[in-house]
Amino acid sequence: MKKLNSITNKFNKAYIKAKEAIRNKKGEGYVDTAVKIVISVVIGTLLLGGLYTLFDTNVIPTLSSKISSVFNYHG
Repeated sequence: MKKLNSITNKFNKAYIKAKEAIRNKKGEGYVDTAVKIVISVVIGTLLLGGLYTLFDTNVIPTLSSKISSVFNYHG
């Protein structure tokens, strides 16, 4: 009988927890999380694209010309 009461108590506790979880209106939904992920991916893509353009047009040509001038030194 004691074992049956223990099992019944555990079942009741699990049932109450499940019921509270279903009633709970707090927290984030799946749509909110998906929108945040999409926004993060788009902003990250724009930042990486901008950095690639900056490095491709300004930094790499300047860097390669300075490296060439260092190795072409005829002192």
